[in-house]
Amino acid sequence: MKSLIPTRLLLKTGENFAGFSPQTQINNQSGEVIFNTGMVGYVESLTDPSYAGQILCFTYPLIGNYGVSTQDKWESQKIQVKGVIMSELAPFYSNYAAETSLLDWLESQAIPYITGVDTRALTHCLRERGVISGIITHSVKNPTEFLEFDTIDWVKQVTISEPVYYGKGKKKIIVVDCGLKENILRCLLQFPVQMKRVPYDYDYSEEDYDGVFISNGPGDPVMCKKTVVILKKVLAKKKPCFGICLGTQLMALAVGAKTYKLVFGHRSQNQPCFYLPTKRCYLTSQNHGYAVDEKSLPKDWQILFRNLNDESVAGIVHKEHPFFSVQFHPEAAPGPMDTQWLFERFYCSL
Repeated sequence: MKSLIPTRLLLKTGENFAGFSPQTQINNQSGEVIFNTGMVGYVESLTDPSYAGQILCFTYPLIGNYGVSTQDKWESQKIQVKGVIMSELAPFYSNYAAETSLLDWLESQAIPYITGVDTRALTHCLRERGVISGIITHSVKNPTEFLEFDTIDWVKQVTISEPVYYGKGKKKIIVVDCGLKENILRCLLQFPVQMKRVPYDYDYSEEDYDGVFISNGPGDPVMCKKTVVILKKVLAKKKPCFGICLGTQLMALAVGAKTYKLVFGHRSQNQPCFYLPTKRCYLTSQNHGYAVDEKSLPKDWQILFRNLNDESVAGIVHKEHPFFSVQFHPEAAPGPMDTQWLFERFYCSL
């Protein structure tokens, strides 16, 4: 383990958590402080574009013990978080597939981190106060440059710049990239389809396609105004449409519903969701800070899944047309694969 020096995590509300960081970590790092209660999957979580702009606290007490796998298992091309908070960073790792340690990986991508933190106390604080902007700093002075998370269009920072094509099947799918996880592509490519992956503000409404997929992504859905306008035109064509996570919120906004910010979000790999058509419960992987306001849904829409922890909307479906979306990650990575059948449902609707 490299030499570490005392560091602080300072929250905008005044709470102060002690820890340690490398002496070479000179600059302060500000972001929205959130927590994930998953026991594994730190590589997938750190590369998930939905974490853009956030400082991620892992509640599991030991992180890094199985190292970092090859890039073809990542969820994007780089680490997306602005910082990492851990109770204990493993000094050694053991995994036949690992190529490097978590410590070296973080430092190679200049991602600030703080270890030795009482993550249990921090999580209790966030559960009571809600997600809060914070700063990882060596300074003894109280910094004031806290990130105003909700004022930034994070999707614009993680979307692609030009369309990309995949697959050779007969069915054509438009994949709207709002911060797309790579495992979603892997799941869709299990079917004989050809896909056109487009930026979040790309207008594909007049193009030839059989269905539309709207991806996960970071930040407040109301910032994606162009995406919503385009989606309204697309839904009017009544072609199959499937959304995941942010895609659920954008679909809801496109039909006139409203969204709201959750107190501390849902971020783990064991969120129980109730599937209303069969009254069956599934364990799901989740990473989101916003949700759909159930009371604002139009009468021709209904709840498809419900989160059993807090009764929030975990999925919506149109009563007649082939539109549906879920507020969790059926592609897993990390997490259970119990709901990967949703990709088949989408394919069969094309």
